[in-house]
Amino acid sequence: MLRDGSGALCATGELAGLRLLASGKVRDLYEVSDTELLVVSTDRISAFDVIMTNGIAGKGKILSQLTVFWLKLLEGEGIAHHLITANIDEMPESCRQHAHILDGRSMLVRKLQMLPVEAIVRGYITGSGWVDYQATGSVCGHVLPEGLELCAKLPNPLFTPSTKADLGDHDENITVEQCTSMLGDGPSRAVSSLAIKVYQFASAYAAERGILVADTKMEFGIIPGTDSVELILGDEVLTPDCSRYWPQADYAVGRDQDSFDKQYVRNFLKSINFDKKTPLELPPEVVTKTLGKYNAIFKMLTGEEPRL
Repeated sequence: MLRDGSGALCATGELAGLRLLASGKVRDLYEVSDTELLVVSTDRISAFDVIMTNGIAGKGKILSQLTVFWLKLLEGEGIAHHLITANIDEMPESCRQHAHILDGRSMLVRKLQMLPVEAIVRGYITGSGWVDYQATGSVCGHVLPEGLELCAKLPNPLFTPSTKADLGDHDENITVEQCTSMLGDGPSRAVSSLAIKVYQFASAYAAERGILVADTKMEFGIIPGTDSVELILGDEVLTPDCSRYWPQADYAVGRDQDSFDKQYVRNFLKSINFDKKTPLELPPEVVTKTLGKYNAIFKMLTGEEPRL
């Protein structure tokens, strides 16, 4: 286990009784059994696919608990997901013995064979979508009306897939045609339809609470070793790490928006001409402001405080 000077959990490391399979930009993944995995959300923070040298204490718990919140809501909409339990007391002993580390920041999930694409849905034009539109008049192959302004609401939510890069590399936007080439026509259509369904449900729910969901990224998989081709929602879902959340009251077309997500960190890094390659330490004020934004969006969406 590795914590930085602020107490942020930056790595969980080796945990007796569990086999560490992978460490991603934020999450550590352990094998619990032949059919179960443990997903642990650390306090690491990345931007532009670079992991910063310090973390944000409590961030991992907010991400994990918000994912669980959304998965349970989406379950009511008939969307299958990989979560078995986030209650440490309901997990196997191999997990319970590490409760002091795992409680509030871990999920016991079904093993999935993950699809090799990330499903991004955009409801507003911003970020890399805006850059693409300015250059080509389209986003990931979707031709858009002329004259759209920055952060304008799109006529309809767009499915804009991306590749899943290895750690240290950058994800790349791809067209729906490229996605179809990778997955096949039927699976590509199914992913697009389900991702848009998730986005539309989340957007409607958030709008009732004064929040706009500009875009979000999700991942799907299938249960390995079976004949089932049912898509299962996995990984993190609708967190401020994988979504852009804007306050509805302050929204205005033609400018960048205030946000309750990682965009604040990206904006800081842009302001110091970050090279998008070299990890650095975020200043205390950036850490504090970012945690405040994560706390705020959690409370606005759930009506509760996160368990930190």
